Amino acid sequence: MAASCAVAMVALLLFVAVAAWTQFARQDLDWVRATLSLYLHGPWGLALRTAYCLLALAIALLGIAMYRHGIGPRRSAAAPLLFVCAGLGLAGVAVGDSWLPERAPLAWPLVHGLSAMTAFLCASVAMLLQAWYLRREPGWQRSAAVLWWWAWAAFILLWAHVLWRGPPRGAGQKLVIAVIVGWLLWLAWAGWRRSRAHNG
Repeated sequence: MAASCAVAMVALLLFVAVAAWTQFARQDLDWVRATLSLYLHGPWGLALRTAYCLLALAIALLGIAMYRHGIGPRRSAAAPLLFVCAGLGLAGVAVGDSWLPERAPLAWPLVHGLSAMTAFLCASVAMLLQAWYLRREPGWQRSAAVLWWWAWAAFILLWAHVLWRGPPRGAGQKLVIAVIVGWLLWLAWAGWRRSRAHNG
């Protein structure tokens, strides 16, 4: 499990680095108003699409690793399946935005929208389920408490972003993404640390 968590942490940090860099590199976009998906096109677009795929890999890898190494009474395949679906949705955004705008401009908005909604909804629900499972997982109680409330914060922020149209769309979406990625980083770090302590 340590290896899976380490790979996930590297992938997550690479995503954070690329996504943050594009905010400074793309002077043609207003970071407060422009959603992150707008940065998938133009300069640094390929790098960000690659980072999206790395994030998708990290999400799926963490979900599978938590399931494979779980021994608690609430161990279930529901959370890893949702994490994998979230990863596939995120990869769908990245891959679809690579060639659909030119080859299938009418289908592109539909594919992008469905993929993005799948990624956000599946990830947020999977986070809640995984945190709930970890509350009964031996040795996870302290981290599980943090992850549980953090997952609820992400879930509430996601729905506030969807339903409340007042705040700037770009800043609101990036806040949701930051909270989700932060949760994943905490999970990967906690899993890596616990695995190292257990094996050491």
